[in-house]
Amino acid sequence: MEIASIPITTCSKEHQQIYQEWFNYADADTDGRITGNDATKFFAMSNLSRQDLKQVWAIADSKRQGYLGFKEFIAAMQLVSLAQAGHAVTNDFLNSDVDLSSLKPPVMEGLDALIAKKKRKEKTSELESNGSSHGASPSANWFSSKSAKNVPLSSVTSIVDGLKRLYLQKLKPLEVTYRFNDFVSPLLANSDFDAKPMVMLLGQYSTGKTTFIKHLLKSGYPGAHIGPEPTTDRFVVVMSGPDERSIPGNTIAVQADMPFSGLTTFGTAFLSKFECSQMPHPLLEHITFVDTPGVLSGEKQRTQRAYDFTGVTSWFAAKCDLILLLFDPHKLDVSDEFKRVISSLRGHDDKIRVVLNKADQIDTQQLMRVYGALMWSLGKVINTPEVMRVYIGSFNDKPVNESATGPIGKELFEKEQDDLLSDLKDIPKKACDRRINEFVKRARAAKIHAYIISHLKKEMPAIIGKAKTQQRLIDNLLDEFGKVSTLYPVCLKLCCLVLFIYFMILYILQFCQSRFKGSSIYLREISQMLSTSRRS
Repeated sequence: MEIASIPITTCSKEHQQIYQEWFNYADADTDGRITGNDATKFFAMSNLSRQDLKQVWAIADSKRQGYLGFKEFIAAMQLVSLAQAGHAVTNDFLNSDVDLSSLKPPVMEGLDALIAKKKRKEKTSELESNGSSHGASPSANWFSSKSAKNVPLSSVTSIVDGLKRLYLQKLKPLEVTYRFNDFVSPLLANSDFDAKPMVMLLGQYSTGKTTFIKHLLKSGYPGAHIGPEPTTDRFVVVMSGPDERSIPGNTIAVQADMPFSGLTTFGTAFLSKFECSQMPHPLLEHITFVDTPGVLSGEKQRTQRAYDFTGVTSWFAAKCDLILLLFDPHKLDVSDEFKRVISSLRGHDDKIRVVLNKADQIDTQQLMRVYGALMWSLGKVINTPEVMRVYIGSFNDKPVNESATGPIGKELFEKEQDDLLSDLKDIPKKACDRRINEFVKRARAAKIHAYIISHLKKEMPAIIGKAKTQQRLIDNLLDEFGKVSTLYPVCLKLCCLVLFIYFMILYILQFCQSRFKGSSIYLREISQMLSTSRRS
């Protein structure tokens, strides 16, 4: 069963030219997007009610990008035309059998006069510029420090662009000043904001991770290997591309347009076991998959892999929008190694979904026992009071083995598969919300980090007794954290403090004697940014 891509509406070439002219007029800043006040003023010319216009925007902007591109603009115009004809504005029209190619453009009151006026103005300014002398370019001061301080609302053409600006102007200066990137997480790049939503598959070997991706794509990706033995020996990112090819990890990690530069911290041993597989596919235009090696048992997991497997998994977990834990009915035992991997996902519990794969290999009675055993095993590993959502099915291209499961089992698998696929369909729609959530979490973590660093720096003497003070701070680090929690309005739970201890010891030993200068200005700006976001 495929995940249907968002339908692209069609129109005749004549109407497309009209829409292109309208789009160019509405796109006042010529960035290829319609948003904000420009969209409000333009759609108001249709004389539709505010509620209808809200519905038109919600349906046209199905990806929740916060703006309309040209294709989405055409869909919006067709919906406006239908609404003016008396139809209810619903998403069903874009998926129905209505001949949209013959649908006439909507009536936009006063638009033709405004377009004609704009053309006359452009022609006049062009004649004036030809007769005038060449002066300094108006773009000369675009990148001046003064112009970069203010963030006008009209310049934020989408939610992602707004997050980029907030990060560059507010959060990044704080991270650089207090060396957040040295302790917690590397600095973010534009590619981290522009990346497509990612889904990571984890599990022990031969639980069907690669087959699951093949089942969704209806074809294997370049470099895929499937077999009963541990076949996938590397982390593979499956993403959209112009043609089918595999890119080595060392190459993909240094590409500026890819969000994988942070993986360089795991060394060349990992990068040699990391690759990117690209292929043209409609599903991959919305979602990127991360195929992982099967978790081995015993010393093989720890010693024979020359890189930090748990650390890499934790890095991808922070970047991914959904994490699928795959289990085999015949391999329900959660080994100590797999337990460590699952523990590294702590803090991302809302992203985790459990999949009991290959369930058609056992009958209904055995399936009931296997499900109970799986829930018991998960209860020992995942310490949450809520019950984990477990999807049961056989996610491969083979028909369900009805001789083992019976007709009831087949119906159950189909319903479970539909639920899982609907979960995957919602990922692109929730991507923007997820980015905002992760951005706020990072801002709060950076703020707490800055408070701790500032406090420790104040405790250090200026000249005499640095070594003794360093040792005292290390021995009483938890007490120092307690002081920070009373001095500043932050919540520092014990579980969070333990994560800071190792990094703070490194800080005291390496950086307390450096020429470090903090700034309370950045902290005030972050507090203002978070409080403003809450009010809006």
